[in-house]
Amino acid sequence: MRRRRAASPACDVVVVGSYNQDLIWHAERMPAAGETRPARFSSGPGGKGFNQAVAARRQGARTLLVAAVGRDAFGDRARELAEAEGIDARWQIVAGEATGNAAVWLDAAGGNRILVAPGANALLAPAHVTGQAEAMRAARVLLTQQEVHPVASHRAQQLAAELGLLRIHDPAPAQDGEDARRLCRGCDILTPNESEFLALLEARGLATPDGPLAGLADPALHRLCRLLEVPTVILTLGEAGVFVSHAEPSRHHDAEPYYRLPAEKVDAVDTTGAGDGFNGALAAAIAAEPERPLAGHVHHAIRCAALAVSGHGAAAAMPTREQVEQRFGAAGEP
Repeated sequence: MRRRRAASPACDVVVVGSYNQDLIWHAERMPAAGETRPARFSSGPGGKGFNQAVAARRQGARTLLVAAVGRDAFGDRARELAEAEGIDARWQIVAGEATGNAAVWLDAAGGNRILVAPGANALLAPAHVTGQAEAMRAARVLLTQQEVHPVASHRAQQLAAELGLLRIHDPAPAQDGEDARRLCRGCDILTPNESEFLALLEARGLATPDGPLAGLADPALHRLCRLLEVPTVILTLGEAGVFVSHAEPSRHHDAEPYYRLPAEKVDAVDTTGAGDGFNGALAAAIAAEPERPLAGHVHHAIRCAALAVSGHGAAAAMPTREQVEQRFGAAGEP
């Protein structure tokens, strides 16, 4: 039985995930092996957990972030930024380990290549997650990814199931192994991009199609999604939009078991935070209107992701709800 909610919840969305300090190099094109290219440098906050928490908060969700940082300048900066965003961050401070960081290469077309040093993220402890159970009690949605210790994320999913939260899992970055498969099994909604989706199929020993997934007919793509045995799969396909596939018993108020929604046309500047903008906005939208058909929430998340790639940086590029409405109009049905 679902519990009765507090009249004034402390948070709407819980994000258990990573914080990384992004070190970013902007160049006209990526260097080839052994080549040196001129670039412009910048630095800013990132990490899938932090990006998604910022995205959810800027869409109006009261957001709780559970994450780990080192006892260093980057960790100090993480705490300052979370406070400035109005995020209720519950930090595990890991002595003797650096705060996570990422080297990001960006080209003039908005493409990216990224190296991540997880640092403290890899040491996020299940006990620290368990310690936030009371704070999670009034929330509606849990959002997890794959940039922190998988046992900590799985503990968050267990707590969410006990407390009646909807569980969204972003299987990024793609990983193999039983820990990753367990996280996918432990969610209500899975949100892979194309490469992550194919990796999930391959990890299960399943055949993958030739050519891009967007070229498959809807029934065929739905059958592939159902092979993952997750109640709902939201497959993001970049410029080709989004495909949603439900198991019959779980449609989240949608009329159809599967459907596509188109992407918004924007000039991409930096695609680094596209998936994080989508996931954070999706979690915020569901938490705000849980009885609304999922298609409307996905439509809103697509718009948020489009604005996120229109700006520079990851967390810094996440749009506010006002910016989304100014660009696309008030939220409506797709």
